[in-house]
Amino acid sequence: MADSSALLPVPPTSFDRIEALVLDAVSSPNSKRAYHKAIADFLRWYQAHGCNGLTKATVQQYRAELENRGLAPASVNVRLTAVRRLAAEAADNGLLAPELAAGISRVKSPKNAGVRTGRWLTLQEAETILELPDLTTTKGIRDRVLLALLIGCGLRRNELIELAFEQVQQREGRWVIVNLVGKGRRVRTVPIPSWAKSILDAWAATSGFSSGPVLRAMKKGDVVTSSPMSVQAVFEVVRNYGFELGVLLAPHDLRRTFANLARKGHAALEQIQLALGHASILTTERYLGTRLDLTDAPCDHLGLRISASVESAEQGACSRKPYHLRGTDPAVASQ
Repeated sequence: MADSSALLPVPPTSFDRIEALVLDAVSSPNSKRAYHKAIADFLRWYQAHGCNGLTKATVQQYRAELENRGLAPASVNVRLTAVRRLAAEAADNGLLAPELAAGISRVKSPKNAGVRTGRWLTLQEAETILELPDLTTTKGIRDRVLLALLIGCGLRRNELIELAFEQVQQREGRWVIVNLVGKGRRVRTVPIPSWAKSILDAWAATSGFSSGPVLRAMKKGDVVTSSPMSVQAVFEVVRNYGFELGVLLAPHDLRRTFANLARKGHAALEQIQLALGHASILTTERYLGTRLDLTDAPCDHLGLRISASVESAEQGACSRKPYHLRGTDPAVASQ
């Protein structure tokens, strides 16, 4: 990392302590990595441009630089959030004037124009990708259970690599994943489809493991190890099978596939939300790319029945003269 004393007049050890406070404020490993990288990038930019002090004007200039690079609003927001939190922690520890930190907190983030819903697989594509792994190899059997849990349970990458065999239990006559800790430390129970449980059982029999991490790293010679897979390894496995399928694919796309196929199978929206662990149902709707269906509209499913007398009364109303308010001139009322 570049010399941190250029940003804050403190020894590197003090700067590292402030950065550690910023990183401790987030629980997700991915967010920690993103914030660490954002702070390092900001420091390098700060030194390269010879800026004089950590101020609102400096951060606004940095925001303009990020937008000129063509970064997406979400990426810019992550970087600005990391800088804002750095300034706030520096102020709380007496290393930055509170008014400067307050000014930095008011630097506006770029707005997202619309919602990017991502992509998902069709039913046929989902079935095809599950048949792609080579089941004559240990790696192929492992890869298949990886794909099955992503598509069949809608797990996130972190949830997948942290999943243990002990969490697969029976509840109310079916197999589920219990005590799954997701985003925001929210704990949920996730049902497992019977076909995915069969694939999981085949992997347990092949690997010889029945406890500890479900997904294990592989080494040369098609040998499974006791070490869990990494987040990057999961990404590469999904990407490679996506290439075979002919699509650009990421693990989160399989989570969207779970949501979309479940909804098309008439699963209740709130049940999909619970399975995914979304705090807001609006997030679930974005996953589904929900649009109003005028062919099969919600009003068609109300289940109401209107008597023939009411219908005839409605039809008769069409032939009546227009009703006017008492004391109102009809010519005026019609305007």
